[in-house]
Amino acid sequence: MPQVKNEIDDTIDSIELYLVSIPFSAARREAGDSNVESIDTFNASSKNFTQMESLIVKVTTAQGIVGWGEGFGHKTNPATWAALEEIVGPFFIGRTCDIDKCLPAAHYAFHAFGRTGPVHYALSAIDIALWDIAAKRAKKTLREFINDDARHEINSYASLVHYSENPREVSFHLDRAKAAGFKAFKLHESSKPAITAARETTGNLPLMVDVNCKWDVSQARAALSDLAELNLLWIEEPVFPPDDSHALRALNSEFSNVSGGENHSGVQGLVNDMEQGAIEYAQPSVGKIGGISAMLQVREAGKRLNTHVIPHCFYYGPALLASAQILALDPPVQLPDGNLRPELEIPFLNWDVQLHPWHAPHHGILTSAGTLPLPESEGLGFAPDPAVLDQYTAKYRALGAEHLHQ
Repeated sequence: MPQVKNEIDDTIDSIELYLVSIPFSAARREAGDSNVESIDTFNASSKNFTQMESLIVKVTTAQGIVGWGEGFGHKTNPATWAALEEIVGPFFIGRTCDIDKCLPAAHYAFHAFGRTGPVHYALSAIDIALWDIAAKRAKKTLREFINDDARHEINSYASLVHYSENPREVSFHLDRAKAAGFKAFKLHESSKPAITAARETTGNLPLMVDVNCKWDVSQARAALSDLAELNLLWIEEPVFPPDDSHALRALNSEFSNVSGGENHSGVQGLVNDMEQGAIEYAQPSVGKIGGISAMLQVREAGKRLNTHVIPHCFYYGPALLASAQILALDPPVQLPDGNLRPELEIPFLNWDVQLHPWHAPHHGILTSAGTLPLPESEGLGFAPDPAVLDQYTAKYRALGAEHLHQ
């Protein structure tokens, strides 16, 4: 990870918390053979979700520089909010915003609380915001702040919600995604008829599935063998628990398309599985694993171990742009079949409003080639629409000097 040196010391003056909740539609149709879901109601791709929450932090320094971050997420937001409000946020008030100083101190202070979970999600949000500040102080985009040779455009893929294992619905929504410009697609289905329909609809374009830890290892082996003919680029989190290293290693050694990492315990837990060959595609989530600092460590491990690192990204706020900026650090990868390796995950949803221009790129800035031009402004490039932020903020809290090192 690059060392970040600030020429002028600056301190964190305030931290503001925004719980933003924006309605969306997945364009589900009630027609079909099955309206029964095979996933639980806590999964963000479930029909149980009709609005998506984003827990956004705004960090302002004493010199007036603003950084934005986002912590995971969805139905665990009450716990992450409490961690930010009561523990993590107060820790940072009044401290230096120098990344090399304050972040190691925070991780050491909170190490007894575990390497994943709400406290770690809260740390992830602050980490992202501090990198945003550091890049703005350097007057560079985040990607160029880390790597002068970073790209200014990346490719993306559509991440579909769960469509009740209904082949006709899967095909219908994949056709919609293709029409929107996407050239790669991820399902949240697990049955062969639904996935076969997807392959028939997408042709030879990259197709992936996230089965949300549906199987034990024997079931997963049978399923992956049965699905092998469909040439899936990856099968995400095939077993429960998601960090069962022994099971993942056994499956990946046989099928070479196992992905995971969203729910591993911190950088070390994920890198350990990468070193063991347990996953072909490492998919850390920037709002979970420890922010940009942690993502850069996983990126370096991926280079060393020849493992694909593709962030998990079911976000629409600062974490979306953080994932995009990290992906832009390296050249695109061409797959053996000639397709480009998918990069940025975009939730394929219809939104009532957009918080910022990159919120839903398929509503405006996604090119016909499925590529996404990145912000040219300093830092992350996250600049929320003030009217949208105000209207859709369900909860707000400001932490300042009164919380100094509580």
